[in-house]
Amino acid sequence: MPNNAATAAARLSCAPMMDWTDRHCRVLHRQLSREVLLYTEMVTSAALVRGGAVHLLAFSPQEHPVALQLGGSDPRELAAAARLGQEAGYAEINLNVGCPSDRVQSGSFGAVLMQEPALVADCVAAMRASVDVPVTVKCRIGVDDQVPQDVLPDFLARIVAVGCERVTIHARMAWLQGLSPKQNREVPPLDYPLVMKMKEYFPNLHISLNGGVTTLKEAAGFLEMGLDGVMIGRAAYHTPADILCDADRVIFGKDQGTTAEEAARAMLPYIEAHVSAGGKLAQVTRHMLGLFTGRPGARAWRRLLSEGAHRPGAGPDLVEQALAQIVPQARHAS
Repeated sequence: MPNNAATAAARLSCAPMMDWTDRHCRVLHRQLSREVLLYTEMVTSAALVRGGAVHLLAFSPQEHPVALQLGGSDPRELAAAARLGQEAGYAEINLNVGCPSDRVQSGSFGAVLMQEPALVADCVAAMRASVDVPVTVKCRIGVDDQVPQDVLPDFLARIVAVGCERVTIHARMAWLQGLSPKQNREVPPLDYPLVMKMKEYFPNLHISLNGGVTTLKEAAGFLEMGLDGVMIGRAAYHTPADILCDADRVIFGKDQGTTAEEAARAMLPYIEAHVSAGGKLAQVTRHMLGLFTGRPGARAWRRLLSEGAHRPGAGPDLVEQALAQIVPQARHAS
């Protein structure tokens, strides 16, 4: 995978989300869009380097371009984990400086690192020295009582100084105490103008915006305003067809698009291989439940998969039965 593949794809990306963006989810998203950049769930450097859990790096070649997100705060350990990621074939290594969960805080990484920009810079420098693929950062605008207008420019300046060329900014503060991870995605107000200001301050830094973007039209609007990329999380997961079916045309200018039906059928060989290897149908189809949201027949689709995918012997035939419940529609143009 060429080094610039992830950077070109970062014009639109699907956010790394714990328990959601596993390899099965990413294969589905790749059926919907050939171009968008996909991210793994966060993998801790300790699990890879100290725990030897290299199975966490497994993915399918068809997922490309796909990036590995790492969590950690030890520069040497992150460098070793980044090497493992590059050897596994990932097109980018991303450092998580945005997750506010208690578990992440207890490990001294994630959003708490917004309070230690010098350490983050050391981590990025060590990772960059160990791999040839891009090393990127996903961060918040600040945490707790920090003043984002002051801390964010300093944070970015430090990672730019050690060679970071691409960053994704979640445009919310994170509260490390008193708010759940869910509340941290919803309660602190979004500050899109501050992210736009960072693009003025750092014109050569590739800046993607994350947080609150729920439609392809919104994403295109931010790109037109001068940002380099947009990262979409929950909307891309819950209503993937709405975000991804036309992404290649609308965002990347390609003469291609797909439909939810085409994507579902394209998953059938993957599902067959997964089930034949001893996997469970539900491990794949749990990511497909929102594929037809808003379409006639969507409720029956969800019901058949939800009720049947856990049963012994369930396989591609059940997906075919569920597809038969969907009322066909003409391919729409954007």
